[in-house]
Amino acid sequence: MSGFTVGLAIIGGLVLAALVAWNAWVTRRNTPRQPDLPTTIQATMPMDRPDGPIEPTLDAEEEEGPLGALPLPEKKPGLDNLIDVLAGIAVDAAVAGEAALAALPPTRRAGSKPFAIEGRNEVTQEWETPRAGERYTAFQAGVQMANRNGALNDIEYSEFVMKAQAFADAINGSPEFPEMRDEVARARELDQFASSHDAQLSFTLRARNAAWSPGYVNQHAARQGFVAGVIPGRMVLPASAPGGPAVLGLSFSTAAALADDPAQSAIRELTLSLDVPQVPRSEQPFVRMRDAAIALAAAMDGLITDDDGRVIPAEALDVIGNDLEQLYDTLDARDLSAGSPQARRLFS
Repeated sequence: MSGFTVGLAIIGGLVLAALVAWNAWVTRRNTPRQPDLPTTIQATMPMDRPDGPIEPTLDAEEEEGPLGALPLPEKKPGLDNLIDVLAGIAVDAAVAGEAALAALPPTRRAGSKPFAIEGRNEVTQEWETPRAGERYTAFQAGVQMANRNGALNDIEYSEFVMKAQAFADAINGSPEFPEMRDEVARARELDQFASSHDAQLSFTLRARNAAWSPGYVNQHAARQGFVAGVIPGRMVLPASAPGGPAVLGLSFSTAAALADDPAQSAIRELTLSLDVPQVPRSEQPFVRMRDAAIALAAAMDGLITDDDGRVIPAEALDVIGNDLEQLYDTLDARDLSAGSPQARRLFS
């Protein structure tokens, strides 16, 4: 065999070896990382079994861990002149809760704004949503002046008046409405403030090399305190106090979470999110968001980026934290502290 032929054979062998190595690298890159077997956390979606879908389970050693039950629903906050237009409804005699409930309108919105009726309990003298078995000596109707859909407008105010008047007529009450022009102007001012001081933050965690499986994401997120959410592909960091709003959200592809074989679903990015006005300052939500992002990036071989894929350096995270402190101070000064019932309704 000539030297030329030997050279070609060597070159061909090298090319073949390079192709094999390339294919192996691509296969490894495209194979989603799997959770560690000793502490496997099942994916956050029902799984097909011979006897039908069942809920995901945990290893025995994880049952008392971070994937506990979700917080209980919060009690709905009452009407507040700070963010609601209020109309008093006088009655000549106490009204039974059953009669008040029967007179409530079928929908609890005026346009895009929440609408509510409260009664003053004859015994406790507290304002509350009417309940069967109670009696009420006065009522008030309210419509929220602003939310993330904008300010209360003339049409929504008129719908509010119609609903409140219909309720008053049904219970033989006499309503007293504030001047529409004044209330709509107040709503616009509140909306301008809310629009200027709203903040919804998110970080994107992107895989450097190999993709992640849902179970892999769930396992590492659980180690940071996240629990499975109601929607497949979503997890939440619960509040410190029972019944409080979730501190943070973590989400990834719902399609990956619902795949027939989640272990083969390739996730290349996930999102950490914080709705600033919804979470009390005392929870230190941004600090926990920053720490969770850094810890997850280190453990999962990921990069912290913005929505456009630009890497966010650590010093930039500190700047964001400082800006948020100023926002918290402004909300406090307006009696709309982050996480308060009023702020949660306004920024919704």
